Amino acid sequence: MSYLLHIDSSSLGADSVSRQVAQSFRDSWQGPVVHRDLGAAPVPHLSAVGIAARSADQAARTPEQAAAAAIQEELIEEFLGASAYLFTVPMYNYSMPSVFKAWLDQVMTVGATVALPDGPSAAGRPALVVSARGGGYGPGTPNHGMDHVVPTLETVLGHQQALGLDVSVLTPELTLAPVVPYMSELIPLHEASLADSHEQARKLAEAFQAAL
Repeated sequence: MSYLLHIDSSSLGADSVSRQVAQSFRDSWQGPVVHRDLGAAPVPHLSAVGIAARSADQAARTPEQAAAAAIQEELIEEFLGASAYLFTVPMYNYSMPSVFKAWLDQVMTVGATVALPDGPSAAGRPALVVSARGGGYGPGTPNHGMDHVVPTLETVLGHQQALGLDVSVLTPELTLAPVVPYMSELIPLHEASLADSHEQARKLAEAFQAAL
């Protein structure tokens, strides 16, 4: 049965703005959901054993290779079983949380999800990335050009030589404005960004389902 695959990677639990916006998407989603919380239960980083397991004959795998292969196979099966995706990937130190990168490295496997003769296995399936960030990174801001989350994920998740998903992105910004005194004058901009992200998340949930 097809489902929405919801992958969380924030370490903040219920206090995560990325998770809160994702919940607005979930509240408007009608249908089954498979949820994996990498913040609470990280998957292992890809190791030499895991890489070797991909090319080793199944019957000849060592116990360590078999265990690594089982993790990859579980994550890939979960990924391929979905018809739509919801990823919460907040900006940590200008990049993505390492737990999300670990998940990507396990899932992106030649011959299973990428580099297939007819293109990626999940090509064209809709995906939403929610990436909250403490500051502003748009054109005209001092931080413009320092966002290494969204451009990377648009390539890794969306490019036809990678996972090939149809990627939408929401970036609730200035999340530090309510807690950092020198940013207090930016609170109205933060609140507007957050409200718009919640609204767009609800609309995208409806649009994804209408397209399936």
